[in-house]
Amino acid sequence: MSGQDYLVATKQGPLNCVVDVPGSKSIANRALVCASLAHGISTIRGLPDGDDTTAMLGALKVLGANITSIAGGVRFDSAIDLDDSEARVVDAKLAGTTARFLTALGALRSAPLTVDGGASLQLRPMEDLHRALADIGAVVVWADVDYHLPVTVRRGESSHHSVRLAADTSSQFVTALMLIAPLLEKGLHIELMGDVVSQPYIAMSASVMRSFGARVDFDDERTIVVHPGGYLGCDYEIEPDASSASYPYAAVAIVGGQLRVSGISPQMMQGDARFLDVLRQMGCRQMVDDTGVTLTRNADVKLIGIDIDMSEMSDVVPTLAAVALFASSATRIRGVGFIRKKESDRIGDLAHELRKLGAQVVEHDDGLEILPRPLHAGRCDTHYDHRLAMAFGLIGLVVSGVVIDQPAVVSKSWPTYWEMLERI
Repeated sequence: MSGQDYLVATKQGPLNCVVDVPGSKSIANRALVCASLAHGISTIRGLPDGDDTTAMLGALKVLGANITSIAGGVRFDSAIDLDDSEARVVDAKLAGTTARFLTALGALRSAPLTVDGGASLQLRPMEDLHRALADIGAVVVWADVDYHLPVTVRRGESSHHSVRLAADTSSQFVTALMLIAPLLEKGLHIELMGDVVSQPYIAMSASVMRSFGARVDFDDERTIVVHPGGYLGCDYEIEPDASSASYPYAAVAIVGGQLRVSGISPQMMQGDARFLDVLRQMGCRQMVDDTGVTLTRNADVKLIGIDIDMSEMSDVVPTLAAVALFASSATRIRGVGFIRKKESDRIGDLAHELRKLGAQVVEHDDGLEILPRPLHAGRCDTHYDHRLAMAFGLIGLVVSGVVIDQPAVVSKSWPTYWEMLERI
């Protein structure tokens, strides 16, 4: 999309449509790392075409993986050469997940790997991951600011097979360690300290790894044991992205009507698939069949505000906030203080932008309270955060004059998002 601004078109009448969403970028990046380390050929289908996936594929090619494009995905004909003697530099762009996974990969290489990224990514803290990699024996060196990108990592002279990690900041740190653990001589025992956030993402990581032959024990909330033995190539199909599906589902919750997202299932491994249950609590109905899940809301029936802990589906907090603006009572979102350190401050920045449209929003340390009131036109700054941009777009479906600044930021996960919003 060209231009700096995007005026959202309002919708007249209830929705009645079917939407296809991209594949899960969270699953994709996990599967790509497993395939890049696996013995044998792997095919991965259902890949999304967002910036995060593109950045990961580009970096893995730099590291020597032989990757060929095929219909709907890619084929790995050979893995990364971890004994490559040449220093390498990879660019994670603005992708936090990609940066963290690649940094961990550097701990397996005999030669140094430098991981860099865009200016906003360089500001995001990665201390817990960098300390954990050093604790298991990796050599970690920073170019500018300690515990931030750019960082250079390589295999150390010795390795340790146990580590403690704070689990109240980002599940991506935990997953980064899990992904490299099958290649460590003795595997890895990870003890999680503090409140475990985004636990479904840790379970997702274990599931993807098992598909590639890794042995992972995750029997309680605080202990993860990854056994040595490496990965085996396989054919892997990526689920539709449940986080992306939250936006069209939220659209029908706001506007009314019915909308089906193809391929969505309540049995999906992604925690964000539970957002459908959140919308049901607010007054929507769902119908499940073999082709997807259809959500309906009678436009004459008001949405109901809820009080909910969103710690296990934090990526859809901005989506819920957009829906809550149109409820008949207040909504309290809890348990997500850690999302202040995402691509944006997804509590403070979200609240600030919603207030520009007339919303009454109360910030809390662990979330938000949204008290419905009449809204008006306004310009929303995306803060270079794709999830804020997509959530603000939902508001414009019923509030005339909502303008999105820097709309192209949605390319991180769903490059054709605005076209979808116009089409529904």
